[in-house]
Amino acid sequence: MSLDKVVPSAADAVADIRPGSSLAVGGFGLVGIPWSLISALLEQGADDLTVVSNNCGVDGAGLGLLLEQGRITRVVASYVGENKEFARQYLAGELTVELTPQGTLAERMRAGGAGIGAFFTPTGVGTMVAEGGLPWRYHPDGTVALASEPKEVRTFGGTEMVLEESIVTDVALVRAAKVDRAGNCVFHASARNFNLPAAMAGRLTVVEAEQVVEIGEIGPDEVHLPGVFVQRVVELTPEQAHAKDIEKRTTRPREEISA
Repeated sequence: MSLDKVVPSAADAVADIRPGSSLAVGGFGLVGIPWSLISALLEQGADDLTVVSNNCGVDGAGLGLLLEQGRITRVVASYVGENKEFARQYLAGELTVELTPQGTLAERMRAGGAGIGAFFTPTGVGTMVAEGGLPWRYHPDGTVALASEPKEVRTFGGTEMVLEESIVTDVALVRAAKVDRAGNCVFHASARNFNLPAAMAGRLTVVEAEQVVEIGEIGPDEVHLPGVFVQRVVELTPEQAHAKDIEKRTTRPREEISA
């Protein structure tokens, strides 16, 4: 097996993703999302997808594009966010949504990549997260069609904790700032967010890289994600690497400076 994991294009990287696949997708809002891989998957045509991600993009961008075309049937996320179509499909009974506490979601993916089947956490104890009854899918008339089941709760060191199962997906789509040809990844600042645990959770992990370097150019202490978790690397063009939307642009009036 070659250590060189770079593939010719994003289209090649996602060509064998099948309908019905489960995907772990990195990003937080619009920060660090795999724009090019999502666009390639949109063109590829796979549907009936289960997506595990912090959120489902926004209207007209990121995972929101797949959602608008009806290609996603189930979402495991911590945040509906600013995506009105996400909210509409969920409340209309068109989409199954498993809302999960944010830290728990990250750890469920990381644990899946580490080979841990489940873990206990205090987050969610005493709420519907542990006791069950969270609406996962609605009927069109607004009644609950599917709700979460109660989870096991045990006490450790005097603290009640709830059992959460880990997540392993068929594929992971992530974005990194710098990747070598063996798949060792470096993430930039807050783009590290869910990209690292998502990459660990995928049986097949595809990384789009803003910069690809030769093996050995990333020092061992610089590596955020070891290449053992990565099977395919897509090198972005400079234009793709710099094309990053802002979810909410906040500015202040420019102050006039007198002579």
